[in-house]
Amino acid sequence: MKNFIIAQSDTEFYTSHSGLALVGLCLNNFCSLPTKAREAFPLGAGSNGIGLDDVLRGYVGLLTLGKNDFEAITNHREDDFFKEALGISKVPSAATLRQRLDEVAPALRLLADACSVEFLRQAEITITPLDTGHVALDCDVFGMDNSKTKKEGVSRIYSGQDGYAPIGAYLGKEGWCLEFEFREGKQHSQCEFIPYLNRVLEKARSLTSRKLLVRLDSAHDALETRVTCQSHKKVSFILKWNPRKEDQKQWAKRIFEEGTVTSPRPGKRIGLLTVHVQQVYEGKTYRFKRVMRAVERTIDRNGQLLMVPEIELDGWWTTLDLPAKQVIRLYEDHGTSEQFHSEIKSDLDMERLPSGKFATNALILTLGGLAYNILRSIGQLGLVDGNTPVRHPAKRRRIKTVIQELMYLAARLVKTGRRLKLLFSRLCPGFAAFQAIYTRLACG
Repeated sequence: MKNFIIAQSDTEFYTSHSGLALVGLCLNNFCSLPTKAREAFPLGAGSNGIGLDDVLRGYVGLLTLGKNDFEAITNHREDDFFKEALGISKVPSAATLRQRLDEVAPALRLLADACSVEFLRQAEITITPLDTGHVALDCDVFGMDNSKTKKEGVSRIYSGQDGYAPIGAYLGKEGWCLEFEFREGKQHSQCEFIPYLNRVLEKARSLTSRKLLVRLDSAHDALETRVTCQSHKKVSFILKWNPRKEDQKQWAKRIFEEGTVTSPRPGKRIGLLTVHVQQVYEGKTYRFKRVMRAVERTIDRNGQLLMVPEIELDGWWTTLDLPAKQVIRLYEDHGTSEQFHSEIKSDLDMERLPSGKFATNALILTLGGLAYNILRSIGQLGLVDGNTPVRHPAKRRRIKTVIQELMYLAARLVKTGRRLKLLFSRLCPGFAAFQAIYTRLACG
């Protein structure tokens, strides 16, 4: 093996993150956030000539590279490609970035939240329905570990750590992000949930005319949740039942006596039963259906006899007129939303937020949702068909895969005839996908 000669060019310019060219098109052609931010928050005395539109372009660009710390902007201040790709006039310093976001965080978060859905609408994203014809709308709370910090709002979350407990809503099999609501760690899942649910249902309706299927876990098992879902047209739901103080043994006994019982193996039997419950809310009577399942094990999977039978009880509220097994299967697919949380926290590295201020971190999480949607759309355009670099077939690529395959493509920046050219390697595996996406986005 021969040693390489390590040298640095005096004239040529290379970039390791050519995917920012795709992000710039998404941000400037399909999203009005930079323009609206500049109009809503004009240059002030201490702005150093840097508009809020440039601040946002720069920071969203960082987020799509998997960086959320303010200091990361420093490495791009003299980066010509970073400015040209994102349409930035002047890249802010880390201090300016932090200060400007702190100044306008509450109002800007509302603007960024609306523009994130606007991007999905303008980009005409594909929303894949379930086999029932419904479009899934999954809402769930997830923990963000920010322990050993003194950030505003950090408190004990349900997992036993100190941090935040935001709630996210995802639409379709692709998992398009509709809204992140930032919350203190100690806030209960159901607290202020109904206004949030109404907002995301309205946003979902602006993106698709299909029937919606809201899927929620047992933390949201409340009468007002079921009534709210039923009050919206073309909305069905599956809500995990929370037995609370119910007698589980009595319920299991009733299920095995009245329901359909199967025995998939010796020592295990499964009972399914559908019950109807009448409840009164604000003077009006509602009738709800609940699918119940009881699992009894007298022999474990290894053939060991159990001295005391193991009883497992579950239930799901639903408005779907489907067999119990199909309702359960549809709810089990709700677990996919855990992957979307993981992509936000790990792939985008958003778990430990950079600011000590609650309002600023709320804004950053919302901008993270926009960055997530941009990367998801890029991945769906270029990494699920024949142009994709060699990978296993998939209908949706993880955000991490998009960052690896498209965002961090190395290229040479060439200035020729008053134009800029990105020159890729002869053997670049992602070139075909990159070219196809860029052409599609540039044409609007």
